[in-house]
Amino acid sequence: MKIGFVSLGCPKNLVDSEVMLGLAEQAGHEITADAAGADVVVVNTCAFIDRAKQESVDTILEMAELKKQAAGRRLVVTGCLAERYREELQREIPEIDAVLGTGEVPAILEALAPAEAGARSRTAGPTTLTFHRAAPRFGIDLPDYLYDANTPRRLSTPGHYAYVKVAEGCDYKCAFCIIPKMRGHYRSRTVESVVQEARQLAERGVKELLLISQDTTFYGIDRKERGALPRLLRQLNDVAGIEWVRLLYLYPTTITDDVIDAIAECAKVCRYIDLPLQHASDAVLQRMKRPGTRGGYEKLLARIRERIPGVTLRTTFIVGFPGETERDFEELLTFIEAVRFDHVGVFTYSHEEGTSAYGLVDDVPAAVKKKRQSRLMARQKPIVARQQKGRIGERTRLLVDGPSPQHELVLRGRLEGQAPDIDPQVYLTEADPESVRAGAFLEVEIVGADGYDLVARPV
Repeated sequence: MKIGFVSLGCPKNLVDSEVMLGLAEQAGHEITADAAGADVVVVNTCAFIDRAKQESVDTILEMAELKKQAAGRRLVVTGCLAERYREELQREIPEIDAVLGTGEVPAILEALAPAEAGARSRTAGPTTLTFHRAAPRFGIDLPDYLYDANTPRRLSTPGHYAYVKVAEGCDYKCAFCIIPKMRGHYRSRTVESVVQEARQLAERGVKELLLISQDTTFYGIDRKERGALPRLLRQLNDVAGIEWVRLLYLYPTTITDDVIDAIAECAKVCRYIDLPLQHASDAVLQRMKRPGTRGGYEKLLARIRERIPGVTLRTTFIVGFPGETERDFEELLTFIEAVRFDHVGVFTYSHEEGTSAYGLVDDVPAAVKKKRQSRLMARQKPIVARQQKGRIGERTRLLVDGPSPQHELVLRGRLEGQAPDIDPQVYLTEADPESVRAGAFLEVEIVGADGYDLVARPV
């Protein structure tokens, strides 16, 4: 059959989609990018915050309408929304033929099976779906699935980079987060499994590995393996064909000195620290159930900069958490000015059922949350502008991602301190798009800055 996939949410969800694609392809199905021509449409959903849930529901409803256009077409819903609201999805959207949670990835082959006679259908689908503000029903058993190097996988990223999920699940109890209930307890793959997958990806032409999990620096701790992440980084550093190894989703209490040293010492490991801190006010951090303080964060970041010269620091914050005062927010503003991050992402707090924060009063108005988000980004903008201006004239290494969507004669790429999709990028002028392929590494000179992005030319 022809299988069409729609993958929503984070890179961790994308890897699940790629595994399901690989399983389907291995079973003899054909993968198509044209959902209208598919026999089965699979929507892999996200349910982290309200906006993600709404996008998932809208996509499901869109695919439900598409299903009506061809007799026998099936609609399968997978991922976090399916894990979180399985019964409600089945009840409210009867066009759905199968629902698979985050721990049921291998069951995708059964879900693709042709529909039995008399499968549920209706002529008029819903236009909206609002989830009840009650605790969602989660499975009795938490998900425990974890893919390995022998699991088939069809990459959906550009051929020169790939995400590698080194672990699944989370054991933290952050007040705002529902992930542990949707993804289960933290469970690491073995070093050997990750390295084997890295070699396989290198043989397929992948140049950059992006290591992901809910907390990548917790890697191996669940298996009681001391120093597992530094050992993994040093072995990946020796994989032929791999040029960059990038770590995403680190945690301030598990990024130890041996991890920092491994990043500093391994030539292929990017000097790039993605460290979501969420806030800088000690009072807010305590209510968030985050194990850290502003003073501790400042000491950690100073130590990272000292031990990894030239490191790029990225973080994310949540504004509008219950009880966040103007004074708390001002402390966050002064914190980013003091630390001077290279990349900052800001989210407004989403009051999610099933989290411990749901028991708090969501007392910061939506308009105030949005205004604080804008104010924080406005405070970050001149910091970035000064740093970008200071890079003009610098010579550095660039990974080409391909032609710019804005101009066919301009290439776009990334530096060591830029991750795909979430960070700014570099526009490469004076290079021939016909002769420079995606995945190529070039020595370039930074010649200008355009907002958050940089402009470079080949040396």
